[in-house]
This record gives sequence, structure tokens and C-alpha cells, in this order.
Amino acid sequence: MTQEILIAVVVLGAIGALFAVVLYIVAQKFKVIEDPLIDEVAEVLPGANCGGCGKAGCRAFAEACVAQHSLEGLRCAPGGDPVAAKIAALLGCAVEKGEPLVAVVRCNPANCGEKRKSNYDGLRSCAFQNTVYTGESGCPFGCLGCGDCVAACQFGAIKMGENGTPVVDEEKCTACGACAKACPRRIIELRRKGRNNRRVYVSCMNKEKGAVAMKSCANACIGCGKCEKVCPVSAITVEGNLSYIDHTKCIACRKCVVECPTKAIHDVNFPSPAKKPEAPKAVEAPQAQEKVEIPAAEKVELKN
Repeated sequence: MTQEILIAVVVLGAIGALFAVVLYIVAQKFKVIEDPLIDEVAEVLPGANCGGCGKAGCRAFAEACVAQHSLEGLRCAPGGDPVAAKIAALLGCAVEKGEPLVAVVRCNPANCGEKRKSNYDGLRSCAFQNTVYTGESGCPFGCLGCGDCVAACQFGAIKMGENGTPVVDEEKCTACGACAKACPRRIIELRRKGRNNRRVYVSCMNKEKGAVAMKSCANACIGCGKCEKVCPVSAITVEGNLSYIDHTKCIACRKCVVECPTKAIHDVNFPSPAKKPEAPKAVEAPQAQEKVEIPAAEKVELKN
């Protein structure tokens, strides 16, 4: 019995040694030598793994930076320019400063009126509700108000307002784009913060014709094109009954804000609301004095 146990131990040991040798050979043949610079770049990143850079996470972003040895086409939204400068110093390359972005909610359900066309009583998920339901306001393009964008934000930069509309905290927003990806109706957009955090945008996504859109929202864009005509830099285009302001061209003159008949265009962080100048009043010409005829009897007395 002792001899049989000894043989079994020897056989198992030999098999284990054989497998160890095979594994070593395979490991040496297929081993991947990783650049230690990847770890250095990964340590600089905020570690949010938000996916705002378009990669699977911060580690994947670091690998992409080291692989191409530059930041061309790569940007860490939460880190911004400070992190980009640190990565560029590690890689020994130059980096251009990017324009600060912020998430903008292009819908205002408060303008739909106090009365809702229907009440939704189901799973509180915008993604699910979008597949089975138009929305309480009746607008097939408007915010559903279930808060998928709030759950997607890892920085606490967005919350649901009292009127059921997402509200973005500009100070906390890192422009990672997670909220925009989570919105099934694509009403959240990343736009330039603008000088002094001032920006102009169309707060509507309704592509229905004007009369139909106005039934859902009193401040819906009706695609009239007045804003497009007054824009001095051709930053506005109207397509599919909906106007859009290109934030890369907009100079924030607010002429479109003044001209919009439904107030669908919003201006943010400006000192005072823009007002449409009143047409000058026509100056009335002075009326000619009426001649007073003197009776003949009075004329005779005046001569005397």
C-alpha cells in the first residue's frame, strides 16, 4: 500500500512538473511586455472610468495615449486641460488647449403647461418609457423626466428640477457626455461654455410642423426661419422644422433670441434679457391753424 501511494505521488509530481514547464513556455511565447509609461499616465487620470473619452475606461485611455505617443484625438473630459498638460509632459509632446464644454438640456417641459395629456404609471426609466410611451406632454421629442441622465452622471452634476426637467450644475459638470448617452431622445448636448459662461441655444427638439408642435408646447420651435435670417455669422440652420445654433460659430449677439416669436431660443448667464427694439413712432405733422372768419358787422366796427 505504501509503495502504491509513493508511485501515485511521483506520477502526480511528474505531471505537475510537466504542466509547469508547458505553462512557462506558453507564458514566455505569448507574454506581452507593457510599457511602464502606461501606469504613469493612468495615475495622472482622475479614475472616473466615465467613458467620456470614447474608451472603455481610464486604463484603456492611458494605453491609447502611450500607443500613439500623443493626445491627438484624445481628451479626458473630467481632467480637462490640467490633466492633458500632465500627460503631455509624460509623453513629451505638445497639447492644444480645448474649449470648455458643458451639458445643455435642449427641452423645457415647464413650457408644456400645467395640464398633462396623460399620466404615466410604469417603470421609471426613460429608456423603457421611450419604447412604449410618447410622454405626458404629448411631445414625442421632449424630456420624459425619469432621470436616466441623473443616474448616469458620476459627478453629481445633474439633477431633476421641480418641473421635471434635468438641471445641470455648471461647476460640477465635466462634459463627460454620460448624461447625453443615457438620454434616449438625445435632448442633452455638449456645447461650449462660452465667454463668461454665456451661451445661446434652441431649447427644443420637436421636429413636427409648427401648428402641431405648439399643441404640445407653447414655446416650441416652429421652424419659421426668422432666427436664421437675422444671424450675422450664419450660425443657424433650419432643417426638419427645427432650428439649430452651431455653438462653434455663434458669437452670442442674441439677435435670434429677440427675433424668435415663440421664445424657443434661450440665452444663459447674460446680465439682462434681450428685448426687441420698438419701431420708432411716426412724428405727427403740426396741424395748420384754422382761419377764423370775422363777421362783416364786426369788421365795420374795427375800422371805426
